[in-house]
Amino acid sequence: MSQPIKIGIVGVGKIVRDQHLPALAKDQDYRLIAAASRHGKVENIPNFPDIEAMLDAVPELEAVSLCMPPQFRYDAARTALEAKKHVFLEKPPGATVSEVENLKALAAKNGVSLFASWHSRYAPAVEAARAFLGSARIKSAAINWKEDVRRWHPNQEWIWAPGGFGVFDPGINALSIVTHILPPMFIISAILDFPENRAAPVAAHVSFRTSNGLPVTMELDWLQTGPQSWDIVADTDKGAMVLSGGGSKLAVDGRVVHDELEAEYPMLYRRFAEIVRAGSSDVDLTPLQHVADAFMLGKRNVVEAFFD
Repeated sequence: MSQPIKIGIVGVGKIVRDQHLPALAKDQDYRLIAAASRHGKVENIPNFPDIEAMLDAVPELEAVSLCMPPQFRYDAARTALEAKKHVFLEKPPGATVSEVENLKALAAKNGVSLFASWHSRYAPAVEAARAFLGSARIKSAAINWKEDVRRWHPNQEWIWAPGGFGVFDPGINALSIVTHILPPMFIISAILDFPENRAAPVAAHVSFRTSNGLPVTMELDWLQTGPQSWDIVADTDKGAMVLSGGGSKLAVDGRVVHDELEAEYPMLYRRFAEIVRAGSSDVDLTPLQHVADAFMLGKRNVVEAFFD
């Protein structure tokens, strides 16, 4: 068996504690040996205030997992790549398409791996949905991704700042799935609801067409109360497909054909270990490009002020 990859984690927040640390603790492909964060700490390993201090003090690190907000990720990724460390990027991989393109070039130049980790693409029923749609004639599709930001991102002001994505922070999860299971698609119109006291949208209404002319709609809402909605539906010649629960359950004409517990982050780290040991990278920018297109084409609609 190969030696565990010595990894450090940067940005110790909610997603790290909920997902990254449990996944790494159970994965024999890794040994977590350091962490860096302005505020959080990981118990029983050395902690540092920033990535530069971590890399300087722990030169044996082979890889880093970057989990800070996307506005700050480029500089940390560049520092790690130039130090010849493999880099795992939490989603979204960066604040802009161009900076991630530059990181791809830097990874190739320095002979290390770069991974853009779209966790929802690894939800358990996604591959089953892809196989079903690949065997059917799709007539139309719709994305309904509605959740409560106050529940999932309490007091996280970075998501409302420029580059923080607003409702596209969860919406890009839906895009990471549909860009994997549907034909190539393009935005034709969008309306983005901006609270009058925020710099990022709280809701979005987007229309796409696929490369073969099929309509796809997307409704995003970040103020949904009660049950949360993470659904992708498609009308096909083989029945109505519903991929629900963020990609965990697949039903066709109301009959559940795939349903299991999610294990997205363990699968992400498994994939990262594969590309590190293969000497390759995995950086699909299509979901991020769709977000950029929505901001470029979208009509800004100012709505009532939103308060946490």
